[in-house]
Formats: sequence, C-alpha cells, structure tokens
Amino acid sequence: MKDLEIQIPDGKFQHPDITAKGEERASVPLMKATTLWFNTGTLCNIECLNCYIESSPTNDALVYITKAEVEDYLDQIKQRNWATQEIAFTGGEPFMNPDMIEIARACLERGYEVLILTNAMLPMMRKSVKAGLLELLSVYGDKLTLRISLDHFKAENHDAERGKGSYDVTIKGMEWLRDKGFKMAVAGRTVWGDSDTESRAGYSALFAKYNFDIDAQNPGITVLFPEMDETVDVPEITTDCWGILNKSPRDIMCASSRMVVKRKGADKPAVLACTLLPYSAEFELGTTLEQAEGAVKLNHPHCAKFCVLGGASCSA
Repeated sequence: MKDLEIQIPDGKFQHPDITAKGEERASVPLMKATTLWFNTGTLCNIECLNCYIESSPTNDALVYITKAEVEDYLDQIKQRNWATQEIAFTGGEPFMNPDMIEIARACLERGYEVLILTNAMLPMMRKSVKAGLLELLSVYGDKLTLRISLDHFKAENHDAERGKGSYDVTIKGMEWLRDKGFKMAVAGRTVWGDSDTESRAGYSALFAKYNFDIDAQNPGITVLFPEMDETVDVPEITTDCWGILNKSPRDIMCASSRMVVKRKGADKPAVLACTLLPYSAEFELGTTLEQAEGAVKLNHPHCAKFCVLGGASCSA
C-alpha cells in the first residue's frame, strides 16, 4: 500500500487504509447479503439513557421511510441478485412509522422473513397496529419475528436505561404477543457486568416465569449487545488480526448486511455499511444497493469492540 509510506495518521481511526501504527487496516467485503436492514426513523416514544443512535421523541435526524422507498430496494435486491433472506427493521421505534404494517406486508408478500425490533410499548399496542399485526400473523405466521428490547432480566436495570415503569409496560406487550402466538426474540445489554452465563440464566428464568417461548441460550434469539462507549480505548483491527484472533471477515456483520436510512432533508434514502453508524459519513456507501457492494474499512471503534472483539451481530 503506497499510502503506508506517505502518511501515518496521528491517532487511531483516522485514515481509511492504515492504522495509527502504520499497519494495513482490515476491511470486510460484502460476501453474501442475507439481510437488508431499514431504519424506519429515529423518532421513539421513549429516550433511553444509552441509545446506540440517540433515538428520542424529538430526534428526527432520520425520518420515516415509506413503503414505496422500501419497495424500491426490494426491487433492487432482485435486480442485483442478492441472496437476501431477511428484511429487518429498527428505529427509533418502528411502530411509530405510520407505514410499518404495510411495509412489513410488502416484504412478507415477496417471501422474505421479516424481523422488527420494538420496545413492545404503546406504539405497538395501539388498536390499529395490533389489528395489522394480527392480520400479518394470520397470513404469514412465523415468517414474522418481533425482537423485543428488554435490556435486562431485572426490572430495576431495564428501567434505569428506559425510564421508571417501562419494564412492566414491555412485559405486558410481550404477554400480548405470547397470547396471540407471535414469534418473539429478545435484545439485551451487557452494561451491568453479568457474564454471558449469568445473563442467559437470568433471561431463562424470566422467560419461564411468563411462559415466553424464547430460547435464552441461543445467541441469535436472545441477543446480548456489548456497550458502545466511544471513550473506551480499543485496538484498531489490522489485516493480521484475522489470524491472530482466529476470526474471519465473513463472521462480521457488514459481510452479510447493509442498512437503508432516510436522512432529514435528503431527496432519497442512503445505504449504510452498518446499523450502528448512521451518522458517520464514511460509512455511507451510496443511494443504491449496487453502490453498496464494495468492501467496508473497519475504521471505527464500534467495528473493533462490537463486531470483531465483541462478536456481536444485529442479525440472527
């Protein structure tokens, strides 16, 4: 790499191709695009203490994506011959988006698995949304999965992140989903320092208590996310790290997925490398799936801590 001899950056995560030590930065090619994510908008009914993308009742930096915009990307999947099996939705709170039910229907009609991340609170429990979900369930069954944000199996910890009483409201939403026969998964967090074994034991006991048909031991069903503290020093990932860490680029989330967002004031949506970096310009790959087929340079602390070292993924 000729840039290695030209300029070594002063700090970490500064140069797209080389690290602060002058080593070749690792990158991840798009190997098999099995999941396409859509951010439905950053508006949310609550404001969490450590939200990954700063969603809140007032943050509309990412505006509501429309059914027509989603359908355009579904057409592109077919045109590009992507091996996509799953269409996934995150927010904000996806059920704040007035098109969410029809967007999910459009994806299910085309034969995709659909995953919707939700806090299972008031937006999901509105009469019109529940009716729409029940209609989708009756036609598509377990092709639809609701992944519930339940930060911890203890109410006091969950409420510390999401506000007093939020745990009980979320559990009520999960009980409704359980009673109606929806397929559920859970997303938790590891900020409290529990070991993986302790966390999964805690969730297992909770699921048993409420008769939730959720596998606490399956990391694709009960997903435990590491914290995204950007003040913590993390190593940069070099091409040599794959062998040192016994990792493969194909195990990293951006090898198999992309995310579509609609920025406030933008003429059209954009395709990003990662669900966790919607505000980082260097991870915006273009407006089309074709433009988004290139390799992703692991030039962010989240790439190291979350994906490579943490081994986490937003997809199952």
